[in-house]
Parts: sequence; structure tokens; C-alpha cells
Amino acid sequence: MQMKIKSTSVAVLALVSGFAFAQEVVKIGHVAPISGAIAHLGKDNENAARMAIEELNAKGVKIGGKAVKFELVAEDDAADPKQGTAAAQKLVDSKVSGVIGHLNSGTSIPASKIYSDAGIPQISPSATNPKFTRSGYKTTFRVVADDVHLGGTLGRYAVNEVKGKSIAVIDDRTAYGQGVAEEFEKAVKAAGGKLVGHEFTTDKASDFMSILTTIKAKKPDVVFFGGMDAVAGPMIRQMKSLGINAKFMGGDGICSSELAKLAGDAMADGQVICAEAGGVEGQQKKGMEEFYARYKTRFNVDVQVYAPYVFDALNVMVDAMVRAKSSEPAKYLPELAKTAGYKGVTGTITFDAKGDIKNGALTLYTYKAGKRDQIAVVR
Repeated sequence: MQMKIKSTSVAVLALVSGFAFAQEVVKIGHVAPISGAIAHLGKDNENAARMAIEELNAKGVKIGGKAVKFELVAEDDAADPKQGTAAAQKLVDSKVSGVIGHLNSGTSIPASKIYSDAGIPQISPSATNPKFTRSGYKTTFRVVADDVHLGGTLGRYAVNEVKGKSIAVIDDRTAYGQGVAEEFEKAVKAAGGKLVGHEFTTDKASDFMSILTTIKAKKPDVVFFGGMDAVAGPMIRQMKSLGINAKFMGGDGICSSELAKLAGDAMADGQVICAEAGGVEGQQKKGMEEFYARYKTRFNVDVQVYAPYVFDALNVMVDAMVRAKSSEPAKYLPELAKTAGYKGVTGTITFDAKGDIKNGALTLYTYKAGKRDQIAVVR
């Protein structure tokens, strides 16, 4: 009888111990447009977040000496500000420890207040509008250069390298498209370039014949578009049908592997020049190439644009949790803000006082035979 009690006690103790040392679940939110015109970009982001979570769980990461299991809580914002704030509130209600996203500036900016009010850190892998990190929220970070850098670099490049004599601008009126177009214009003017017109469309439009006819009359040799690839592709097709043979430039929103498919045979080799926020050179290229290969193996599709930045953003967040020995937002947020010299696949990540990446690189690309072709990495 005594032995039975003893063994029962051990079993109970083991059972209790099992509960006591059960893996802690750490929820990390991710938001991107999984529906709508740029769903291919949103899925690209979500895939990378999932891959980061899987790799962290495979490593058996410990926080404060305890084994943890990371869980991705994914939401769709459809690139719509209203849906974006609703998705943000859902993540807050789900008690996530942090959020990676949103993809667009137009959704990231309004959502940032919700995360700030809840004290939950947010790292965007792709929102480039300067306003995103200039609202004074301590919870807001990004791992890419902003539109001042992106648009400015492209504007100078249009004048100094492309030798554009007459430059037309189109933007889609979103926070991203308008922001990057404005910075492009400022840089063109500062470099002594000539702007011949600025037309407007929307991120849902598919017919550009009217604005392109207006632009054609001004005989531009460069057309800059502030917007995303889903609009840029059809625009390039319609430019060709109207006989506009100008160089076509844009920011990271158009700089995807999908653009060549969306533009089809209307895109001439070397016609498109775009810039992606981020960039690696030399020995760092190996890490980026390995990431691309792992991603292709895992999902059987190529990286679009932002996946490596999502991957780095999520790993930077977890690195701060490990350093803080806690996944509680209030405890690891100060460590996240101190992030300096983190070696990611997209380069070295150090945050400034606003939550912006310091010394952010940009990579300039063109397209040849339907594939992106790197021109240069600039800082």
C-alpha cells in the first residue's frame, strides 16, 4: 500500500511538474494584405513571418531560461486603412507580444496608434512614409529606409545617371505613393532636373489612358510612378500602346518579381528602374542568397520584395525578448529600442531614437529578360 501511494505521489508530482515546465507560448502578430490587388506581396510577407517562426521553434529558443514556442497570429488588412485598424485591434485583443507589419504606409500609420495605446511593439518591414515613425510613439519601428531616402535617391539618379531632361510624375494618392513621389520631385528639383507634369490615379485603377495622353503631349523621357506593382504593370502596357518610350521609375512598391509578369512584353530590357529599401554587398550577399533558396524550398515560389525584411524584423523582435529575458512588451520594448549591430539577412540593423533604421541602404534594380537585375547598392 505504501509503495502504491509513493508511486502515485511521484506520478502526481511528475504531472504537476509537467504543467509547471510546460512550454510558454509567445504570440507574434503579422498583418499584410492577403486579399486584393497586392495580395501576392502580402502573402510573400506572411510566408516569411511563418518561416521565421518555424526556424525559431526548431532552434528551441529560450527566454529567461524557459523554453518557449512561438505562434504566428496572422491578419489580413487588404491594404485598407479601416480594415488595418480593425486587424490591429484584433491582435491587441489576442494579447500578442508584438506585431510585424503592416505592409503599406497607409495601414501602418493608423494602426500604430492602436499598438502604442496597448504598449505593443510594432516593426514594419516595408512602410516607408516618414510619418510612420514621427508620431512620437515609442512602440514603432521599421527595418527599411524611408521615402526621404528612397524618393530622394531615385530623383537624383533620374537626373544625374539616367540624364532625364523632362520628367513626369504619377502617384496613386496613397500615403506611400504620394510620399515617395513628393520626395522624388524634391530631389529632381534640387539636382536641377525639369518636371513637366504631375498626374494622379488610385491604387484600384486599371485605365490610365487619359493621364498618359496628357503626359505624352509633354514628351517626357522619364516617368516616375509612386504606387504598387499591380497598378504599374498595366500602366507600362498602356504607355507602350500610346507610344511613350520613356524610362519608367518607381520605388520598392513596383520593384517586385511579379512586375515583369504584370507588364508582359510591354516592358523593354532596362526600361524600368526601381529601388528597394535595403541592400547587401560583398560577403553579406551569401546570407541573402541562402534566405532566397530556403524560402523557395519551403514555399515553392520566389521571393517578391519584402520577405527578407519580415524575416529580419521578426528575428530582431525575438532577439530583444531574449536579451530582456521576457516576452512581455513592457519589459522587452526598451531592449528593442537599443537594438544595435544586429546582423540580419538584409544587412546590419541599428535603430535610431525614432525607431528608424540607421544608415539604411537602398538597392537599385532594372529588369532584363523579365528578371530583376541589380544595378547598385547605395547609402
